[in-house]
Amino acid sequence: MGKLTDTFQQVREAGKSLAFCGEEKINEVLRAVADATESQAGQILSENAKDLARMDESDPKYDRLKLTTERIHGIAEGIRSVTRLPSPVGRVLSETLRPNGMKLTKVSVPFGVIGIVYEARPNVTLDVFSLCFKSGNACLLKGGSDADCSNRAIVSVIHSVLIQQGLNPNLVVLLPPDRESAAELLNARGYVDLLIPRGGKGLIDFVRRNATVPVIETGAGVCHVYFDRSGDVTKGAAIIRNAKTRRVSVCNALDCVLVHRERVADLPVLCGGLSCSHVTIYADPEAFSALQESYPAELLRHSTDESYGTEFLDYKMAVKVLSGPEEAVAHIARYGSGHSECIVTEDSRSADYFMKAVDAACVYVNVPTSFTDGGEFGLGAEIGISTQKLHARGPMGLEELNTYKWIVRGEGQTRD
Repeated sequence: MGKLTDTFQQVREAGKSLAFCGEEKINEVLRAVADATESQAGQILSENAKDLARMDESDPKYDRLKLTTERIHGIAEGIRSVTRLPSPVGRVLSETLRPNGMKLTKVSVPFGVIGIVYEARPNVTLDVFSLCFKSGNACLLKGGSDADCSNRAIVSVIHSVLIQQGLNPNLVVLLPPDRESAAELLNARGYVDLLIPRGGKGLIDFVRRNATVPVIETGAGVCHVYFDRSGDVTKGAAIIRNAKTRRVSVCNALDCVLVHRERVADLPVLCGGLSCSHVTIYADPEAFSALQESYPAELLRHSTDESYGTEFLDYKMAVKVLSGPEEAVAHIARYGSGHSECIVTEDSRSADYFMKAVDAACVYVNVPTSFTDGGEFGLGAEIGISTQKLHARGPMGLEELNTYKWIVRGEGQTRD
């Protein structure tokens, strides 16, 4: 037995109690958590400042780690939005009456206990709790050491509300930030039903390789915008700038622009707005030639093989010139991560081809990849963006945190 076995058992037992907790009560608790988060923002920000003091401001994770009063308000509003969504628990997915009179009902049910492994993202602590709680799941959180002070302050707020509401605080437990805790969580078969890693490629690969508990991969995003021969320059420039600079540290941020060879001359306009945000561009020879007279020299670099397929999470971006949508799709198939991909085009045939041929969780036509987000998709908060195909794909909200079971009713039928 590991040192956390008792903790895992306590969380599992606490989770069972949610089956008898009505939706009205769950929503009441979530509203109380949102209110308490805002009222105790000062304490949360104070602890967040301790975490920030240990991180270099130039680290791409710094922006993810940083909390502000505005961000805390946004997180609280996300929790409130979850209360306005219908519960996914107990939905009748299908009903069948068999010839022998048996009635089969397929009903949605919680997984039970969900484990989350995440990096320097304290907002995840509240997002995960609200979604797990609303969907009838207990949760085990394994945050990174970079955000440990912030995470513990947030979980303390949640625990105080749960206790005030007469509920078991073990419905959410934050594990120690050490590697030993991660190893135990990844192998907590019989206690944890599902693991969801949230972070960069390294974290996701580590969890996938080492876990014996089922895993849903989320997060790593190598996102492209392909500007087609018929693309509108005004739309393209706005889409590229928004996708790249809105928040560079998130997984839906743009990493590579692909441009039709007949539109190379438009690159100065398409990329011009990026210089205001000091975005470094790694360009192939054709793109470099088109940009060198207009884009700041200190921000323009020649691309290498490593420039493509990189999730920069920074003010950096690759550019490559291609011959058409078929070549763009091939490039995405080679370098993409299955997250979010965009085409800018006024040609319906190119759009249809791109939508059908690109294998990604989210495919956009004339809309930036920055919209890949549970809130923007109307899911309330988000537990992650799945880049795999098993069970869930794309932004994961309440419905994706339920599985199902079969209820079979009869009158004493027996099988021949």
